[in-house]
Amino acid sequence: MTLRSIRPRALAAVSLSAVAALTLAACGSSDDSGSDTDSASGSTRTVKTAMGDVKVKEAPERVVVLDTAELDSALTLGVKPVGATHADVTSGFLNYLPKDQVAGIEDVGQMMTPNLEAIAALKPDLILTSKVRHGDKYAELSEIAPTVMTENTGYPWKENFQVHAEALGKEAEAEMVADGYADHVADVTKALGGKEKVAATEVNMVRFVEGADIRIYGRKNYIATILADVGLGRPAITDKAKDGFSYDVSPEKIDLADADVVFHSTYGDPKKAKETQTTGSGLWKNMDAVKNGKVFAVDDQLWIQGIGYTAADKILGELHKSLAK
Repeated sequence: MTLRSIRPRALAAVSLSAVAALTLAACGSSDDSGSDTDSASGSTRTVKTAMGDVKVKEAPERVVVLDTAELDSALTLGVKPVGATHADVTSGFLNYLPKDQVAGIEDVGQMMTPNLEAIAALKPDLILTSKVRHGDKYAELSEIAPTVMTENTGYPWKENFQVHAEALGKEAEAEMVADGYADHVADVTKALGGKEKVAATEVNMVRFVEGADIRIYGRKNYIATILADVGLGRPAITDKAKDGFSYDVSPEKIDLADADVVFHSTYGDPKKAKETQTTGSGLWKNMDAVKNGKVFAVDDQLWIQGIGYTAADKILGELHKSLAK
């Protein structure tokens, strides 16, 4: 099944093409209901955050991001941070991000242990992160620059994106990005046979994690929201997920992950994550999805760690390609 209107939409590139015009209009405006004027720093706006109201510059120019979602948001909105933490991957910044977009961004440490001295040295005028990641460092970060934290990451990514856009003064660009994503979702659903056919296809997402049990992802996480947006069905096992996040199993129970279609990714060494052992087992090979050729290995950095519209757009393209087979 194909649809000519479906093509890879580089949302970051799309938004970048409109940044110049939108920024010219935004930079000269300070009549927003959340705006204020500070004699020392010029026009500011008040952003509601997980840590209370925070005043930020109307158009921040030196932004530091401390997690992958915030990096995706900034780049999608046409803002290149001066600094960012890196995920625990060999590629440093996640590999789905265009190299030209991350080139020149200063690495300020591992995501969970950012280097505060390195951050301060960049003289940022805005720091973006979440309470779940760095709430314990809020006081120190706030001394460096206005720090905007969302409560969590992952599942509420769309709401978080709006907070990031407000802090960056990029609400108009954010609306364009969200509309483009919605159009892409609609195109994929149509190309796969329409809402009824898509809903009848049950999909599971399995993640092999070094040092942990195998995760069968539930309905309350980043990738689940994309599957739900397309309208794909989910097996009953997903309802057993703890807090909606994941239902964890040993290799001896991997058959519980069976569905019409199974996507799987690996975090860490495949052997230590039990991927090699599990996918070579009789239980795995006897799953209907495996026998029907409906099991697809996907990139963990993109499908699980990215958490943003640029990642989501690429995932939609891969979903369409795999499910149309």
